[in-house]
Amino acid sequence: MASELLKVSHTAGVTNSESVLINGVSGHTYTILSIFVTETAGASETFDLYIDDDGGGTDFEILSDQALGANETFELTTKFVIEGTDHLCASTASSANVDIVVSYLDQTL
Repeated sequence: MASELLKVSHTAGVTNSESVLINGVSGHTYTILSIFVTETAGASETFDLYIDDDGGGTDFEILSDQALGANETFELTTKFVIEGTDHLCASTASSANVDIVVSYLDQTL
């Protein structure tokens, strides 16, 4: 039976190692509706947002070295889709403290 569920992913403390924001599952299609990235440590930062294709290590950049000011929030409202076992990931350029909230639609067939 097919389903469509609105969901949210909360990831606190994103730093310079890969953080998986959505861990894709076979048979699912994820429509990303919005992403909020907030710097919480009072220091300017840059971050990458990317899709890890099939969780296999091949990354496709959505945002690369995106500037994020101290205590500021970056909002991405461009909608895009990931499918199956793709992962939506983020990392910062250096040791940081960044929170990310992703709103998305999870569809199954």
